[in-house]
Amino acid sequence: MKYWLLTLIVLIAGCTTTPPSNTTEPASAGAEDASPDAAAVVEQQAEPEPEPKPEKETPKMSSDVGVGVAWTELFNGQDLTGWVPKIRGHVVGLDPMGTYRVEDGFLTVSYENYGDAFDNRFGHLFFDQSFDHYLLLVEYRFIDERAPQAPDWTYKNSGVMLHSQSPDTMLRGQDFPISIEVQFLGGPEGDMVRPTANMCSPGTHINWQGEFTDTHCINSDAPTFRGDEWVTVEVEVKRDELVRHYVNGVAVMEYGGLVTGGGVVSGHLESLKPERAPLTRGYISLQSEGHALQFRRVALKNLNPSMDE
Repeated sequence: MKYWLLTLIVLIAGCTTTPPSNTTEPASAGAEDASPDAAAVVEQQAEPEPEPKPEKETPKMSSDVGVGVAWTELFNGQDLTGWVPKIRGHVVGLDPMGTYRVEDGFLTVSYENYGDAFDNRFGHLFFDQSFDHYLLLVEYRFIDERAPQAPDWTYKNSGVMLHSQSPDTMLRGQDFPISIEVQFLGGPEGDMVRPTANMCSPGTHINWQGEFTDTHCINSDAPTFRGDEWVTVEVEVKRDELVRHYVNGVAVMEYGGLVTGGGVVSGHLESLKPERAPLTRGYISLQSEGHALQFRRVALKNLNPSMDE
């Protein structure tokens, strides 16, 4: 009896014992949802930040050149003292048509005495001193019309010549001096783009954007002026190393590597135009190229006074 009761108790205990679990409890839905979000956050944080946009370069201003150096007025507002004309077809110093004169305080280029034909009588009015390192200021405006039968390209076209040969070395029939020209242009009414203060190179070459070029004329970034308003052009010149043009105070182009050579000049002495000779100094002249204009001011800051000649 006792043995039977003991066996019954063991059997009942075996039926009521909870079997051991060998399964892993499934992860909660919340944990599954959290994993992708966390990865996205990590990936987002790993993305590089966008590079800041480069700041626009502050334009160079003529007011920063030669600070503290006084201006010397090359044109005195009364007469042509210190200036020497050279008109094609005539010897240096002779201007029988009165191309250059002072009217109402303005240095004026006029063709009223040229008769019925311009005949390519290009002219240049030279200041009688040479320079190598300076800031030149010219205030000009186009007036009236072109000379009779002047070439079409002379419409509102003139300029100032830099680092020019001496007027005494120009031959009677020479058209342009060997020099660097800062070309003045004006535009007609309408939308035609015709910037001023460009570079032209009669008998010379330059380095443009760091490379040698034999391109005769290169446009500046200046605006187009269409009326008879006054325009201020300044030119910073440092020997053969640097030329920088400014229009109304703002830089519009720069270049360097000035040398003699090339063409676009005729009637000259070949010995004055050796190929690739550095052009380190010279004379300044105002051009008469076929369209009437006036100069209100011509002034200079000499940045190398020890080299005065």
